[in-house]
Parts: sequence; C-alpha cells; structure tokens
Amino acid sequence: MRLPVPTFGGRELDLFEGFRRDFDDLLRDFGRRLPVSWGPAGDFTGLAALDVAETKDAVEISTELPGVDEADVKVSVDGQSVVISGEKKSETEKKDKSWHVVERSYGAFRRVVPLNFTPDPANIKATSDKGVLHVRAGKPPEMVAKKVEIPINKAK
Repeated sequence: MRLPVPTFGGRELDLFEGFRRDFDDLLRDFGRRLPVSWGPAGDFTGLAALDVAETKDAVEISTELPGVDEADVKVSVDGQSVVISGEKKSETEKKDKSWHVVERSYGAFRRVVPLNFTPDPANIKATSDKGVLHVRAGKPPEMVAKKVEIPINKAK
C-alpha cells in the first residue's frame, strides 16, 4: 500500500528537501570550516600549507605561518625528509568580549617533506619574511643536473 504524497499548488512536496539542502551545505562547507587536516604520511598539518618546488640544485619549500613566532618554529632533517613543525599559540584575553565569529586556528603543526636524497643539514637554509617561512635544501653535488649535449646521428 502506498501512502498519498502531499501536494501544494499541483506540485508534489518533498518533506525532506530542507533537510537534504542543509545537509548538502554542511558537507560542502565542512572542509572550509575545519582548519586542520592530515598529511599523506599521517602527519597533522594544522596550519602549515606548503609550496614545494625543485630547481637544478635544490628543493625549495615555502609555507605561510601568519601569527606564528619564529621561536615557535623548528626545521629539522629526518633521514631523507625535511620536517617543519611548530605551534601557533592562542591569544588568551577573552574577557568583556562577545564572540560572533571565530575562524582563526591555533595549535601545533608538523609537515614532513620527503626528498629523493639525504640532505646535508649544513646545506639547508631557512629564512622567515613577513610570515612566510622559506626553506632551501641544497642537493648533493652528484645530484646536480649537468647539461650534456647528445649528438643526433643520421639513421642508416
């Protein structure tokens, strides 16, 4: 036995339309509202989104760390990886405030950048400028690409 479908103005009403729309909005916005994620190696990425580029003689890593004190950031080498970790500490003054929106995130972060070589810690340079951390891991001399011209011979 089929129950009658309610209608309004000759149109069938979907009793779950509002719920479905709200749920779709929740799923679509979930990634934007959650300021943390897990990296491919299971590392908590927290705040630090990366740009990684390779040149002929180095791997260059940049990450924006707004509001993070340089003393709270650590760059290290672990095997064939560069590890960037730290913590953005929250501001604790909340008295006499009625919060309406809280989108800034705080907490620890850790990013591991795998390399295809074991970096020499003496050949890694890290600088910070306007809230952006730049790390340059120089390649070992045997990996630096050398341009070699290959002659083209006529086929016989």
